[in-house]
Amino acid sequence: MRISAHLDVDLLAFETDDQLSVLIELTAPAEPTDDAASRAPSTLQVVLDRSGSMSGGRLDGAKSALIDLIDRLEPGDNFGLVAFDNRVEVVVAAGPLTDKQAAKEAISKVGARGSTNLSAGYLRGLQETARVAGPTGATVLLVSDGHANAGVTDPDTVSGVAAKAHTDNITTSTLGYGLGYDERLMSAIARGGAGNELFAEEADTAGALIAGEVDGLLSQTVQAASLLIQPAPHVRAVQIVNELPVTTTGSGLLAELGNFHADETRKVLLTFDIPAIAALGLAPVATCEFTWVELPTLTQHSITVPLHVNVVPGDQAAGRVPDPTVRTELVYLQVQQAKRRASGHLSAGVTDAALREIRGAQDSLAGALASAPDHLRKDLADEVAALAYLAEQTEGGMIARAAKYSSMDSARKSAKRGRARPPSNEQS
Repeated sequence: MRISAHLDVDLLAFETDDQLSVLIELTAPAEPTDDAASRAPSTLQVVLDRSGSMSGGRLDGAKSALIDLIDRLEPGDNFGLVAFDNRVEVVVAAGPLTDKQAAKEAISKVGARGSTNLSAGYLRGLQETARVAGPTGATVLLVSDGHANAGVTDPDTVSGVAAKAHTDNITTSTLGYGLGYDERLMSAIARGGAGNELFAEEADTAGALIAGEVDGLLSQTVQAASLLIQPAPHVRAVQIVNELPVTTTGSGLLAELGNFHADETRKVLLTFDIPAIAALGLAPVATCEFTWVELPTLTQHSITVPLHVNVVPGDQAAGRVPDPTVRTELVYLQVQQAKRRASGHLSAGVTDAALREIRGAQDSLAGALASAPDHLRKDLADEVAALAYLAEQTEGGMIARAAKYSSMDSARKSAKRGRARPPSNEQS
């Protein structure tokens, strides 16, 4: 694991309140090239909505994608499928894929029926996962196209279930299918489970996203990564700008970074509120402790990175030049926060408030482009296009699409900042 830290400024003015931003970049190891190193068995549990609204192309597309992925898993990998409507059925019991043909035949027989008890299906999927998950953990993929209308439907409650499962090294990703599902609920589950929040309108896109989840699962070289930030006593406050599961500890903040693909680079931005320091010289800001488990050896590693800043007289600090990469990254992540708020407004039907968030984000990007370093200009240009699409969809009355796209896009660009973009719906 390669780790680097970049401060937006390396000088603070003597006896002056200030704020410091720190960009952390983490790069996972490459896949082992030693022939003796074999991939550790993976565990994938799919929880599939089979309610009446999934009938036809949606269910057929999902089943086709699941049958295809069976061939990509090894006999020693664990796979399971739970299907739910108002009832729950274990279609393929979680366990090693020793009989792939039987698993495919069971998947092909799943038909649509009933209403949507999402929580019951998800909880049963977690039970199946926990039964077979080994030291390498597991991934649960929840696929649904509808609003949960039975069972537990409160997003915070179900998110808490996903977060508890993640403490046992079970990651949950969600795939919202079509325009009728509850993006607030699916997003909350993915955030709590430290997984991916995916959105597909069409069967082909859904199939590509399901395949992408398997690609990620099979190429993992790091699991259970976390970042513990312990601020110095004089630091007033610390914030993780990215949308990550965060727990307050006695000495600071603990952020769950989840799993990394081979060679994947992830970016995390921290901000520190620092009151006036009444001493010149080098001052501690925080220590950042990174912990992760390397695959396939299951070796746990930990590295501590100290953060310091130089306190100088005010006239010397006045000449400092902020790092444009860190400042641009801060604006970029603040735009993701605006998109998350816009999605909430859209879900509630408050389009004027959503458009204000979108327009404000567009203004922020326009200001950042002038000073952005060359290597971030493409990211900003992509974001300009995404915001234009959101504004167009919102103004055109496509509220459900805008809400879902905004939620999915902000989650990917914040929680998984730096990860390669998965296949998704074309903007049109």
